[in-house]
Amino acid sequence: MFFSKLMPHDGNFFALFNQHAEQIVAASESFLKFIEHYNDDALRAKYTQEIDKAEHACDDIVKEVHRRLHKTFITPIDRDQIFSLINTMDDVADLIQNGTEAMHLYNVKQMTEEMLHMAQLCNQCCICLKNAVGTLKDISDPEVAKAALKTCDEIDHLESGADRLLSTAITRLFREETEVRELIKLQRIYELLEEVTDKCEDVANLVEGIVLENS
Repeated sequence: MFFSKLMPHDGNFFALFNQHAEQIVAASESFLKFIEHYNDDALRAKYTQEIDKAEHACDDIVKEVHRRLHKTFITPIDRDQIFSLINTMDDVADLIQNGTEAMHLYNVKQMTEEMLHMAQLCNQCCICLKNAVGTLKDISDPEVAKAALKTCDEIDHLESGADRLLSTAITRLFREETEVRELIKLQRIYELLEEVTDKCEDVANLVEGIVLENS
């Protein structure tokens, strides 16, 4: 008991979660602007840089979480939960960056209405993710725990909307696009964007598990 009191406690992981979530929202907002201003080369480059900057910041936060896990004897929630949550959150940032890179790599000529709508859903999911993660430090409060679960449900709802939009976009693509290479490129872009919402739902599931186990 005396030994445990001498060891580092807590590690301030909740603050790091919040910082990471803020960068995810920054990346998703820049990605939405990237889509909205895709035909403007200067703005497209600007928002690409912003996305890359946010993703690199996320990587730095993940490294810091891993470092503190090695140094902290008593953590506020289970170690595996901390590890899974921060890594899954980082997957969201990676997927946003991947979507941007894919559009450059595939030389997508112009955005479609479905891409814009999907980017909006991604941004809404990321905002909800930030709100859900932000509740974790106070989930001992029943009202906060209830609000956290409600936010997780909102992410699930948004992800379902993204699934439906993906189906609609793919159906329209196969009906209207006659160029095979363009069809393949656009299908991959749609799938990448939908993967962002899938991964947000994975984060929501982890948050829900943490809330149910610790509230």
